[in-house]
Amino acid sequence: MNLKHCLVAGWLILPATLATAQDKVLEKAPENWFNLDFSDNNVRGVSTEKAYKTLLKGKKSQTVVVGVIDSGIEIDHEDLKDKIWVNEKEKNGKPGVDDDGNGYIDDINGWDFLGGKDGKDISQDSYEATREYKRLKAKYEDKNMEQIAEADKKEFAYYEEVKKHFESKSNRFRQEMPQIKGIYDKLQQSKTVLKEHLKKDDFTMDDVKSIKSNDDKVTEAKNFYNYLAMLGIPAKDLEEYYEYLKKSLDYGYNLDFDPRSIVGDDYQNTTEKGYGNNEVEGPDAEHGTHVAGIIGADRNNGKGMTGVADNVKIMVLRAVPDGDERDKDIANAIRYAVDNGAKVINMSFGKDFSPEKKAVDEAVKYAEKKGVLLVHAAGNDGEDIDINRNFPTKNLLDGTQPKNWIEVGASDWGKNGNFVADFSNYGQKTVDVFAPGVDLYSAIPDQKYKDNSGTSMAAPVVSGVAALLMSYYPNLTAEDVKDIILKSSVKYADRKVNRPGTDPNNPEAEPTIEFGKLSNTGGIVNAFEALKMAEQVSKKKKK
Repeated sequence: MNLKHCLVAGWLILPATLATAQDKVLEKAPENWFNLDFSDNNVRGVSTEKAYKTLLKGKKSQTVVVGVIDSGIEIDHEDLKDKIWVNEKEKNGKPGVDDDGNGYIDDINGWDFLGGKDGKDISQDSYEATREYKRLKAKYEDKNMEQIAEADKKEFAYYEEVKKHFESKSNRFRQEMPQIKGIYDKLQQSKTVLKEHLKKDDFTMDDVKSIKSNDDKVTEAKNFYNYLAMLGIPAKDLEEYYEYLKKSLDYGYNLDFDPRSIVGDDYQNTTEKGYGNNEVEGPDAEHGTHVAGIIGADRNNGKGMTGVADNVKIMVLRAVPDGDERDKDIANAIRYAVDNGAKVINMSFGKDFSPEKKAVDEAVKYAEKKGVLLVHAAGNDGEDIDINRNFPTKNLLDGTQPKNWIEVGASDWGKNGNFVADFSNYGQKTVDVFAPGVDLYSAIPDQKYKDNSGTSMAAPVVSGVAALLMSYYPNLTAEDVKDIILKSSVKYADRKVNRPGTDPNNPEAEPTIEFGKLSNTGGIVNAFEALKMAEQVSKKKKK
């Protein structure tokens, strides 16, 4: 999981641009906005609360299992502990024995494909571009096309593409790091001064603005925080971006870093299963826990937040490290979810290269054959993925597209035409629909909650809606559910909206675009409208 797929890191603070930045207002998203309704609440949520109060009131539902392929999940979180899938045969079986014969020993809540038999876990991993560059470098370094045998020319061209990508990204990060670190260090110094002055570790911008002091250090620290606020840059975003750069250089683009030996598998054998372990939380479960909360956090316990779907069980599939996921693990995680009863699989991850795409494609086709819906986040690069790479993808190697795949872009809670996330990838052919993905409040480890942004947050909104439809209308197929979600989405096709990825400092960039050019539906997912359509489709299927 390259962090670019879950962090809003579209801004880049450079000293030359700070002085010319315009005033921005830091606004807070309305509470629970992704579940709210536009006509009732004036935000483009998916109308979940409205659906429960009206369409679903008094109706019975069936439990739906949702597989979450991610970084791991805190299974004892107060808002998730009663929503975690349990493999009863393994729970009630003998420890160390594959009681259900599925090839995975003691898989009580799912499986960790990044773990070793000794209980150790991969936390960071490199990027796929790094792994591919390292793999091919020994064979093709210092060679040109004229020196390459005819049979290797295609691979050599691929090597040159990988090399260009690797060097471009890694060099850019190395150039950015000293400047970002300088600002980061200034932030840490200012934070220390303000903590001491305010006599508390956690403080708000209101606390900072209220400071009156003749101490030069306190005044300087206050001014720095006010300056960040004026630019519309939360301190936490700056800290996260610095950590993103640091980890990218330490691990992601480090040719000498390879933690795979921890797993101990035959990495070349993409069909191998049984490797890994059953400890499904892992060393950093924030991303996966947040995703799981959006899908199905307890709606009736009065704690924290409310998920989209009220009757789900979350199957935990840990296959996404801090870095790029590996195709073998994703293919096996999809197959595991399908074979163990998942009806929806959420996939909030992505990368630029996919050397074993064939294995992933085969798993996708397997899920399609078994009637399991796949929901994938479109990515956070502000790019057109009709043109640019983003894997996994519904565009299969054989030229076909599966009927069980939904590709999701991220919408914002802004008003008028400002309701597309600046970071969201898009594509009139590749992206199917948009869903709330900015400042979604959800569960994180240690019994806490947090606002996170990304298409990683938009995808589980759609997974939750899909599970909701399947739960209340169990005769619907995965293809039915996909069709309903897309057709019932609230359409804004002709509306001019902010263009994702636009550089405000580039006067030639067109700042707006028709929303219908960002996806093939021109719509935002809506649970209320989807349930109304599901009722009609379900009745017709019963006749």
